[in-house]
Amino acid sequence: MKLYDFHYAPNPRKVRVYLAEKGLSIPLVPVNLMQGEQNAPAFLAKNPMGGLPVLELDDGTCLRESLAIIEYLEELHPAPPMIGTTPLERAQVRAIERTADLGLVGGVARVFHNTLSVLPGREPNPEMAAIARRDLERPSRHLASLLGDGRAFLAGDRVTIADCTAFAAIEFARTGNLAIAWPDALAAWFDRFRERPSAAA
Repeated sequence: MKLYDFHYAPNPRKVRVYLAEKGLSIPLVPVNLMQGEQNAPAFLAKNPMGGLPVLELDDGTCLRESLAIIEYLEELHPAPPMIGTTPLERAQVRAIERTADLGLVGGVARVFHNTLSVLPGREPNPEMAAIARRDLERPSRHLASLLGDGRAFLAGDRVTIADCTAFAAIEFARTGNLAIAWPDALAAWFDRFRERPSAAA
């Protein structure tokens, strides 16, 4: 197996954090999004959408989409469990992960791309950046509320894929110097998570 990766992007990062939490090692193949390497024909043959990450299996099969990759690896390596151990737990973890992905990763990406001009053809749009910042408020408040009952992690007392996704989103905002004001409980959770070895992945 090998994982096509770009170090600074949130979706590859959440997979790397997941791998580190699981104690799994998969060789990384860098694909520089800033230089447009994801648009090369050889890469588009692996992922016609041109996105990262992509997990290439030993037989050449390519899996795209970070959550699909994580769920595939979870099926292969169920311990320690990071999606849950019962149908209800798995549903709850997936729901929180979706909030972190659609609400935080998507929201931070919209702020980022409308604040900074880092990709060809993408120009800053302060009005859209302001809307994206506003749209981050509801999902970040919801995630913060989950931590209000003394939970160590978003879905309970152990790390799950929801934590990997939320961490990747907030770390992306920090790396991009976006100065997003997170709710106190979520900011404190992020500071604690950054002390984990997996945060360096």
